[in-house]
Amino acid sequence: MPPIVLTYATLVTAIVFEVIGTTFLQRSEQFTRIIPTLLMALCYLIAFYFLSLALRVMPVGIAYAIWSGLGIVLISAVGYFRFGQMLDLPALFGIGCIITGVVVINLFSGAVSH
Repeated sequence: MPPIVLTYATLVTAIVFEVIGTTFLQRSEQFTRIIPTLLMALCYLIAFYFLSLALRVMPVGIAYAIWSGLGIVLISAVGYFRFGQMLDLPALFGIGCIITGVVVINLFSGAVSH
């Protein structure tokens, strides 16, 4: 497997665990529920481990831009579908800008070798 594919796979894994961890953060009710709190901590540890693997190849600024951008998009979707949290038009526009930024970084940036 090419190193860049493995790098993106580890970054996507990190993002998925970060989103799961943030979902458990919501469920922890300010750390008052022990099981969601422990699951949140475990997911965050796994997420940061996989992020550290991606940083072997990818610059930290690029990795973090992708991590945070896709994390925002995914956790917003979880908030909508799982918790019934609505987003207004400016929020949706902003999320669209984030998605555009992630696409621009991946398609046009020379900072990550493709």
